[in-house]
Amino acid sequence: MAIYAYKCSACNFEQDIIQKMSDAELSICPTCGKDSFSKQLTAAGFQLKGGGYYATDFKTPSKAEPAPACGTGACPACV
Repeated sequence: MAIYAYKCSACNFEQDIIQKMSDAELSICPTCGKDSFSKQLTAAGFQLKGGGYYATDFKTPSKAEPAPACGTGACPACV
């Protein structure tokens, strides 16, 4: 299942619709009823999570910042 963005060129109604890739494209606008409802070109949204080639091979290591010393003895940096 994929999420497709549709827009009516007659009334400017916009809607995101979940469809199978094999489903036929919608063409009738649900608000005005005209045959001007079409798919919009959108960017794919995804996020890489976990340990993978990006995290292990291409990601620059973060610079560890030293914890500020507070002098009260209440934090792990002071103990």
